[in-house]
Amino acid sequence: MSDAVERTGMGRAIDVLREPAPDVVREVVQLIAEGARTDGREAVSEQGRLLLAGGAREGVRHLLLRAADGTLIGYAQIDGTDPVEAPSAELLVHPAHRGRGHGRALAQALLRETDRRLRVWAHGGGPAARHLAQVLGMTLFRELRQMRRPLAGLELDEPRLPEGVTVRTFRPGEDDEAWLAANAAAFAHHPEQGSLTQQDLDARKAEPWFDPLGFFLAVREDGRLVGFHWTKVHAGEGLGEVYVLGVDPQAQGGGLGKALTAIGLRHLASRGLPTAMLYVDADNAPAVKVYEGLGFTTHETDLMFRTES
Repeated sequence: MSDAVERTGMGRAIDVLREPAPDVVREVVQLIAEGARTDGREAVSEQGRLLLAGGAREGVRHLLLRAADGTLIGYAQIDGTDPVEAPSAELLVHPAHRGRGHGRALAQALLRETDRRLRVWAHGGGPAARHLAQVLGMTLFRELRQMRRPLAGLELDEPRLPEGVTVRTFRPGEDDEAWLAANAAAFAHHPEQGSLTQQDLDARKAEPWFDPLGFFLAVREDGRLVGFHWTKVHAGEGLGEVYVLGVDPQAQGGGLGKALTAIGLRHLASRGLPTAMLYVDADNAPAVKVYEGLGFTTHETDLMFRTES
């Protein structure tokens, strides 16, 4: 049931939902897939897709743009779960219906829903997205790089762990609380990642790609978790991902991050995957330097724009 219906002219209407019904979720998933076939990438992130299918959640809204005949031709999502930053959003229009003002209509609806306090992702950062942001008076806020490197013939130094630290794999259910606390500490400067909850973790554990044997934890002799490297396999694309890599602030500077990176990359290479990928903020110069030193180069860039208000 719609929380609101907005008539925008040109025979289109935008429904605003807090909990899409299963048939609506299927419609949106199909729309995302059709967009990806044209664009070469999904316009809605993994987190956005999990929020779409995860039921009602405080701060999350779904905007459905329909043509006069009821066909779904556009989708946008507002994620207002970040306790610090303005709500973030993602949007897409069906490839066959682009160039008709639908993207602008969705973006304007997002601005109204958030009282113009908004951040919007443009995955791939194409010229159309840049132009729309300019028209709406939004400014570039963040640049997220996807970096890749071949895994064939991978040669890395033997991982050297700090004294008193060992590495084991994640135990679902037993390690959840400790990992969430370690993740929050490691990403205290990054609310988007650091604010993950048990619900977020459960959603990822339920995904077909989840494999605890590719989720490495660094623990001290007293059992305290001080670092982790969660890898992910994109089997259909032949990609292994450095999904989440974090080190407790009190354990940084001793080479633990480098060792965990090597352990994860070796694991992905052992799976026979040809390529590794990761995401890193362009302004995180130390991390970019480390990854470049490991042979990673920039593959593509996602941009985030925001309003000034």
